[in-house]
Amino acid sequence: MKRIFLGLLIVIGFTLSSCCSQNEDVTQKEWKGSWISAQDCQDEPNSWLIYRYEKELTKVPSKLMARIGVDSKYWMWINGEMVVFEGGLKRGPAPEKTYYDVIDIAPYLKKGKNSIAILHWYFGKDGFSHKNSGKAGLIFDAQGKSVEICSNEEWKCEVYQAYSNTEAPYPNYRLPESNIRYDAQKAIEDWYKLDSSAELKNAKIVASAGDAPFGELVARPIPMWKDYGVTDYKSVEKSGDTLICKLPYNCHITPYLKVNSKNGGDTIHIITDNYQGGSENNVRAEYITKAGEQEYESLGWMNGHYVWYIIPEGVEVIEVKYRETGYNTEFSGSFECNDPFFNELWKRSARTLYVTMRDTYMDCPDRERAQWWGDAVNELGEAFYALSPSSQLLAKKGIYELVNWQRENGTIYSPVPSGNWGKELPLQMLASVGWYGFYTQYFFSGDDSFIADVYDRVHRYLHEVWQLDEDGMVILRPGEWNWGDWGWDIDMRVLTNCWYYLALKGENEFAKILGKADDITLNNEIMSRIKANFDAKFWNGEVYRSEDHVGANDDRAQAMAVVSGLANEEYYPQIIESLKKEYHASPYMEKYVLEALYILGEDEFALDRMKERYAKMLGYTDYTTLFEGWGIGAEGFGGGTINHAWSGGPLTMMSQKVCGISPTTPGFKKFRVAPQMGYLTNVSATMVTSDGSKISVDVVVENDKTSLTVSVPKGYEAELVLPNGTSKVVKSGTHTLSE
Repeated sequence: MKRIFLGLLIVIGFTLSSCCSQNEDVTQKEWKGSWISAQDCQDEPNSWLIYRYEKELTKVPSKLMARIGVDSKYWMWINGEMVVFEGGLKRGPAPEKTYYDVIDIAPYLKKGKNSIAILHWYFGKDGFSHKNSGKAGLIFDAQGKSVEICSNEEWKCEVYQAYSNTEAPYPNYRLPESNIRYDAQKAIEDWYKLDSSAELKNAKIVASAGDAPFGELVARPIPMWKDYGVTDYKSVEKSGDTLICKLPYNCHITPYLKVNSKNGGDTIHIITDNYQGGSENNVRAEYITKAGEQEYESLGWMNGHYVWYIIPEGVEVIEVKYRETGYNTEFSGSFECNDPFFNELWKRSARTLYVTMRDTYMDCPDRERAQWWGDAVNELGEAFYALSPSSQLLAKKGIYELVNWQRENGTIYSPVPSGNWGKELPLQMLASVGWYGFYTQYFFSGDDSFIADVYDRVHRYLHEVWQLDEDGMVILRPGEWNWGDWGWDIDMRVLTNCWYYLALKGENEFAKILGKADDITLNNEIMSRIKANFDAKFWNGEVYRSEDHVGANDDRAQAMAVVSGLANEEYYPQIIESLKKEYHASPYMEKYVLEALYILGEDEFALDRMKERYAKMLGYTDYTTLFEGWGIGAEGFGGGTINHAWSGGPLTMMSQKVCGISPTTPGFKKFRVAPQMGYLTNVSATMVTSDGSKISVDVVVENDKTSLTVSVPKGYEAELVLPNGTSKVVKSGTHTLSE
C-alpha cells in the first residue's frame, strides 16, 4: 500500500504544480549526483544493470526527495522493499534532453544501515517513442538537510548477466523495447535485499549532470504509474503445452509465474494474443528455469486480452498471475442510456483510451507505442469526459514535446520523442496545434500555463511554413507524408483549408490571451479571405469538392467544412444528403463526421451512423477495445490493430452532444447542457473537471416531454437547454428543467 499511496501523492502534486516541476525546491537544486554505469558495460541494446548503495543513518529525515534519471527504465528497492515499479520515462522531452523522477524516499529509510538497490534496463536503440542517448546510465541525487545520497563511483554496479536477448523474431523496428530473456541459473540471489552478500564492483562515472549524451535533465511531468498489484487471471485453461490465461480486459501487464523444475535449464515462453498486433511483432519474454521451486515476474509490460505461457515438459506450474500497471488516473466519467449498444461503445472507447496511455499518448500499445498527434488530438478530447484530472498532464507533456522537437526550418512532426522517425504529416500537425488540439486542452482544462511557452513556435509554423495562393487559399504542402486519413476518396485541398482555418482559429484565441494585437489582425485577415473564397473555390452545387479531386465525394471534406465553420448554412441540406450516402472516413475522421451531424441537427441519423459504423467492431464480443479500422485484417487499415486510440471519438460525442455537456468558459466554470438525444429516451453522464468538481446530468423523455436534471458544482454556473429551446441559467446545486 505504501508504494501505491506514494503514487497518489505524486498525482496530487502534479495537479497543483507546473508542467515540468513536481517540487520547486528540489527541481531547482544544483545536481551533485553523477551519471554512473558498470565498468564493463558496453552500452549494448537490451542491457540490464544492477546498482547498490549502502548508507548509515543516525536519524531518519521526515522527507528526502530523490531525483532519479535513467536511459531508459528502472526498478528500485530500499531495504529490500520495492519503492518504484518501472520508473523513468522514455527519453526525449527535447531531442537531447532526458526526464527524471522525483521520489520521496524518507518513508522507506530507517536508523542504522540502509540499502538502495536499482535494476536498470537500457533499451539501447531508437524507436518511434524513444531517443537513445547511446549510453547506459543512472543518476541519483537526494539532498536533504542532514542526509545526502548522490550517485558516484562509491556506488556498486554490474551488468546483470541473467538478462539477455532472445533469438529472432524480434520486436518490429518501431519499438525501442527488446524481448526479455531471463536465465534464473545466472541469477544473483537476493542482490536487492538489505543484507545481501552480493559482491559488486564499483561503478564508473560516465557523465556529469546536464552533460552529453544525456543532456539537460527535465522533471517528470506526469505521475508515476498506478500499480494494481499481482492478482489471479480471470481464467486459466490448458491446451497442449500452453496455458491460456484470460485477462479481464485489454491492459498493460507484467506476467508472473511460480514453477518447479527438476533439473533447470527449461525455457518457458510468454506472449500475449496481441503479439502480432497490427501485423507486426510485439514484445515477448522467455524464462529459463533453475532447479527447484522458483518464481519470476517479467518486468517489460505487454498488453492484450490473453497471456500465453508455453510450458516445456518436466516443468510443474504452481501458479500464474499478472500485475496490471498503467497511467495513474481514474475512470471518473460515465455515460449510460436506454440503448445497450451505445453504453458498450462508450465503455470500449474509454478502455481504448486508457490502454493507449503511458509514457505518452499512443496510437496503439503493441505495434508502435508512438505519440502520433492525430490520435493524441482525439484522445485528449475524450480524457476530459472519461478520466480524472491527472490524465490532462499527459496531453500537456505531449504539447511541450511536439514544439520542443520543432526543426530549424520551422516544421513540426510526430511521433516524438523519436529516434528513427522524422516525417511531417502536415494535416495532423494542423490538427494538433489548432482548435481540437492545443486549444481544446486549454479551454477544457482552464490551464493556460503552456500558452506563452508554445505560442511563438506555433505562430512560426503557421505563418512561415504554410503559404497562401493569390486567392488567399492554403497551398498544399507535401511535408514528408501528406496524409489525410486512412482509406480512399480523400479530398486533400478541402481538408487542408479546413484544418488550417481551425489552426488559425486556435492561435487567435491564444493571441488574445497574450495580447498579440498584430497577430490577431493578421489571423483575422487570412481567415476572412479563406471564408470569403471557400464556396467559390470548392462548392460545386451539390457538395464541397476540389476541382482536381478524383473519386467519390468525400464525407470527411463535408464534415470538416461544417465543424470549421466554413460551410455555408444554405448548403446544409445538400451536405446532409451527402453524409447519408458517403462512408469513406476511417474511425479517425469519423469523429468529425459525427460532430458535423450534430451541428447539422441530425441527431437521429448520427446515432444510426454510429451504429452502422461500429457494429462490426462491437460484434467481436471477446474484445474490450476498438480497432484501427472498421474491421480486422484487410479492413483494418495500416495493419489494423485492435486497440487504436483514434477510434474513440463516439465517447466525446455521447458525452458532449448526446448528453450535451460542453464548456462555455475555460475549465467548465460555466458550461452548457443541451442534450441532442435523437430517439433515445434516457441518458445520463458524469464528468470530473480539472479542479476535481463533479458534473452530473440525467435526461428523461416521457410522453414526448423532456426532463433535464443537472448537478452543478459549487462555484460553477450552467445553462440548461431543452430541445424545444426552453432554457435557464443556474448556479451550484441540483436543478431540474422540464417541458
